[in-house]
Formats: sequence, C-alpha cells, structure tokens
Amino acid sequence: MTSDSFATGPSSAPPGCPAHSGPAPLYGPEFAADPARTYSQLRRYGAVAPVELAPGVPGMLAIGYEAALEVLRDPITFPKDPRRWQATVPPDCPLLPMMGYRPNALFSDGSVHARLRAAVTDSLARVDPNLLRGYVESSADLLIGRFAANGEADLITEYARILPLHVFNSLFGCPPAIGDRLVEGMSGIFDGLDPEKSNMILGEAIMELVALKRSRPGADVTSWLMAHPARLTDEEMLHQLVTLLGGGTEPEQNLIANTMMLLLSDDRFAGDLSGGSLPVEDALDEVLWTDPPIANYAVTYPRQETELAGVRLPADQPVVVSFGAANTDPSLSTDRRAGNRAHLAWGAGPHTCPAQGQGRLIASIAVEKLLDGLPDMELAVPADRLTWRPGMFHRALTALPVRFPPTSVSSRPSPAPAMSRPEPPAPSAPMPPAAEPRQVAAAGAERPRWWSSLVGWWRGR
Repeated sequence: MTSDSFATGPSSAPPGCPAHSGPAPLYGPEFAADPARTYSQLRRYGAVAPVELAPGVPGMLAIGYEAALEVLRDPITFPKDPRRWQATVPPDCPLLPMMGYRPNALFSDGSVHARLRAAVTDSLARVDPNLLRGYVESSADLLIGRFAANGEADLITEYARILPLHVFNSLFGCPPAIGDRLVEGMSGIFDGLDPEKSNMILGEAIMELVALKRSRPGADVTSWLMAHPARLTDEEMLHQLVTLLGGGTEPEQNLIANTMMLLLSDDRFAGDLSGGSLPVEDALDEVLWTDPPIANYAVTYPRQETELAGVRLPADQPVVVSFGAANTDPSLSTDRRAGNRAHLAWGAGPHTCPAQGQGRLIASIAVEKLLDGLPDMELAVPADRLTWRPGMFHRALTALPVRFPPTSVSSRPSPAPAMSRPEPPAPSAPMPPAAEPRQVAAAGAERPRWWSSLVGWWRGR
C-alpha cells in the first residue's frame, strides 16, 4: 500500500500506535488477546483504517458504524466478487479459504445473488421453529447429562462445539461421521492454521454429503436446496453448503461460549443470576454488540478507487467490515444494549444473515439449558486467564472451564423430532419433483464423473 492510499490520518504518532509502525496486523497472539486495543488505536485514522490482514497482505478495515453500514448496504460500490484481488496473492495465502471466490450467495451480487439466496431462504423457511426448539433442548439435555456428574467441564469441547454440530447434522441430513470432518475443516479455516489441509477436509466432507443426498434425498435442508426451482448445480450446492456450515457451526459455538463467559464473569449478570433471574436475552444482546462471534468479515472489493468516510480506498483491495469495532464505535449515541438489535453482528443489506432467527434461538436455548441444569456453575479460572483462538475472522475462546456441584442428569437422548414442517410453505416457485436417486459410490468404488470434476475444481486444477 502506498502512503497516499488513504486521505486522513495523523501526520505524526507516538510509538506503539498503528500509524507509527505501519498498518496494524489483524493476526497473531496480541491481536487475538485484545482486538479492542487494536480497534481503539485504529480510530486515529477515522472510520476506515489501513490494516495488514495477513503477513504482506494489505486491506482496509471499516471500523465506524456508519461506514460499515454504508459498505453493507451498497453492493454496487462495494461488490463481493474477490477474483481480481485473488489473482494478486499467492495460492497459499492463508486468507483464501475464507476470502477466495466460491460460486455462492456470499460472493455474488445482483441477479446471481438473488437466485442463490432465494434457494437458501426458501429452504430455511421450511424448518419448523418449534421442532427446532425441541431438538436443541433434547441435544442440550444429552450433552449436559454426559458431564453433570463430573462437577467440572470445558464448555467449548463438551458443549458449545458439539451442540451446533448436532443441529447441523439434523437440519442438513448429515451423518455424524461426515459432520465431524465438516467442523474440523471449518474450525481450521477460521483459525488460519494449515488452511490448505483444513480446506481439503471441509471440501471432501461436503462433497460426500452432496453425493449422499443426490442418492437419498430426505426432509432436510440439503435435499430442499437440491430440489429448489433455482436448480443449483453440484458445484453451487457444494459452495452454498460451505457458507451455511460456516454460519451455522463456528459462529454459533462462539455465540454460546461468549454468552456463557459473560454471564459467569460480569457482575451485572451474575447479580441477576443469584437473584433467580436468567437474563439470557440481555446477555446475548451484549455479546452481539461487544464480542460478536464473527468479528471481521463481510469483505468487499471496490472495482475502482473510491472514497468512504473521507478515506480513499484503492481499487481491488479488500475492504473488511469490523463488526466488533463498528458495534463499539464511540460516536454511537447510546450504549444501551439490552433489547437493542441495531448491532451489525448479523450483517445488513442484501447479504444479511438469512438464518439469524434460527441462530439466536439455538444460542438462547443452549444457554438457558445450562443455567437451568447447573444453576451453581462458576468459572474454574479467573476470566482474565481465558485465552482466545488466533485468526481475525472470529472471536473465539480456546476453552471455557467451569465447575459446579456434581448432579445426576439423565444423558439418554430424547427422540429427535423431524425438522420439516408438516405442510411446508410454498417457495417462490413450484417445487419440482426430486431428482432420480443416484447410487453413492461405496468405499473404493468408482465415483460419479461430477465428483472428479468437483474435486479437481476445489483443488485448483
């Protein structure tokens, strides 16, 4: 980035501030431990600041609330297709698994985006919220029952990571063996550790799910996507599922864990808990404002040099929206967060998260079940000793150790309810008959021809 890539900024700066040493890095243990410190320093530039997204990879970060909202609401000035930028970075760039082009709704605009998003929203609309609630409750009871008698647990590995996987497997008709690898791959991509390996684990697992549902469609989101009038290709199916998985497991885990940490460590909420009140919804609002599970994303790529909040943005360079920084913009007129849903944690504009209702429902039930089942739970270590996973995209704890009086809670799973409505609403066009089932290749058998082409495409051949 050249020195004239932005129009505002201090002419001189004290040591330790980003302007003194160049663009601030959004990676490494220091950023993971205290991103708010970096955001605070970056505000010296104004509402938009130059940053280093990965070693040697520059970008611009929208840290002001109004600036972030402008980016999110203006897909013409700020399009989502990254391919021109992508051609300028090496193929092993650790950002590519999260920022590289995929033919899905997240990386498209206009009529292409409308078609792909319709398939997603129509399919998600067929999920009955009452049945979803019942399934989350039964899954939570099962998981709590596994560690309730131990008197201690890590709420990340034993609860928050597993519960969204159970829900995803049910919603998408995904066998647990495939689901485990989906989450392994997606977690590695968010962390930015060995992204090539993580990307391959994720891609191969999703391709197996697509092959399974082509052979045996059912009452699940994957099958509904396949049967939608948008008639998604196998490649489009693959990348729609990547987006849905990315939004449905890793961020959900973080929302559950960050809310539990707040409830167990903040006197404002701990005091209410001791009085018998469970302010779960207020805690969720607080987390979505101050520690959103996706901290920096919604990346856009202006096709020509443009201006945002008085700052010149280079053409084809990433403009990343910092949900964590924008939500805590000091210029916001109020700091009242309980019941305030004006945060940007779910995005805004045409790319707003299509599953925010389901996401909030799952998190609130997951937290409520923990507080109901283990009411005397407390952190096993001081809150300031908790550590955070690396990576700029998420706000994610490495562990959340807790202790509580051992209790006996049944871990027998309740029968999982069906996920679909008895009479699903009609989508935007008549649903065509399901495709003729195809046989899934047995282990070692020849894969269908489309499988080989997808594998080659995923691997960049």
